[in-house]
Amino acid sequence: MQLDIISPDKQIFSGEATYVSVPGKDGSLGILNNHAPMISALVKGGILVRQEGGVEQTIEVKGGVIEVLKNKVIILAE
Repeated sequence: MQLDIISPDKQIFSGEATYVSVPGKDGSLGILNNHAPMISALVKGGILVRQEGGVEQTIEVKGGVIEVLKNKVIILAE
């Protein structure tokens, strides 16, 4: 799935991901390919991005919003 993480200043991440975990307002959310459409608020915490080959990175955010639609994930992060 295509993942874009954008802050007001810059684009933090853009690329393919096999799994994304975000700190949702009501708890942690895990997103895989073909996830149902969704919009949710995010709280302070780490976004885990897993790419092909098991490469992982964590990106810390202060909050934001996530939108999932048709294998595209957009995160507007603070």
